Amino acid sequence: MVKNNRKIKIIATLGPSSLKTNILSTLKKDVDIFRLNMSHLSLKQLKKNLKFLKKNNVKNICIDTEGAQVRTLLLKKKIFLKKNRKIKISTNKSKLKNCFQLYPNFSLKNIKIKSKIKIGFDGLELKVEKKFRNLIECKISHQGFLESNKGVHFDNNIKLDPLTTKDINSILIAKKFGVKIFALSFANSAQDVLFFRKLIDKNDELISKIETKRGFFNRVEITKASNAILIDRGDLSRYIDIPKIPLAQRIIINDAKKQKKKVYIATNLLETMINSNEPTRAESNDIFSSLESGCSGLVLAAETAIGKFPVECVSFLKKCLYTFYNKRNFLKFKKSFFN
Repeated sequence: MVKNNRKIKIIATLGPSSLKTNILSTLKKDVDIFRLNMSHLSLKQLKKNLKFLKKNNVKNICIDTEGAQVRTLLLKKKIFLKKNRKIKISTNKSKLKNCFQLYPNFSLKNIKIKSKIKIGFDGLELKVEKKFRNLIECKISHQGFLESNKGVHFDNNIKLDPLTTKDINSILIAKKFGVKIFALSFANSAQDVLFFRKLIDKNDELISKIETKRGFFNRVEITKASNAILIDRGDLSRYIDIPKIPLAQRIIINDAKKQKKKVYIATNLLETMINSNEPTRAESNDIFSSLESGCSGLVLAAETAIGKFPVECVSFLKKCLYTFYNKRNFLKFKKSFFN
């Protein structure tokens, strides 16, 4: 059996695939932190999940907030938007035809004409053509599907509160269940972190997620105010070109190491294993490279939340950690390398 000596943490996101008694029983042996993602949970679901986890004696829980992110509101079904089609976007309820709403409510005044809006991660892109008081009109520049609860990324700086009303309520609920670990999504400044600090207990652990341009530029101050940093490479890639993400990751890790703060790596670690029981060689190499660069933990998201092989994903990370911890022995005793 491969052992994890706990120097580097495994963080697994819970969802329909893993919120099962038999799965949890297995995962508890190797997972250091179980993550509940509020971007995909209602407050009612949060209470239900926390009760279930308490019943199964799971204590190492992290509540990951929605944070300062714009998302599409609920749609009855996904819609394919063809290139050059025109649509309207509002932050308020609208009865206008061909208009969809964003969440949370925010001012559109900083949106500039000709600026780009990207929705989700499947290529859908809009170009702003007209501005009105409570809505903007856009033209589809890259076609794709419009779906519920997808992240919306703007070229322009959007002023948002660091936490939504739902986030604040989720923190209050979590505290009643004794949760001691929290994550601030889309941390943009040290002030965002300090605002969150006021809502939790002094000894609670606060993980700040670097996933925006402002967050990257303010990483040193954010890290100083936090217990740990989490690099979300998915959302960060909306602001930093994908070829530069590996360098950005190393910069964040190096800056955090100077402050002796933990850094967790998330997004696409074992994306293939959402539907396959084996990873790619590139994924394995990415994990080892992240470990060599000095990360403190690895985060599984969709892999364990909605994937078909949550247990196998965690098992593979254990094997990666074992190889990493024993790399010197493997190099010294070449025969054992192949066992």
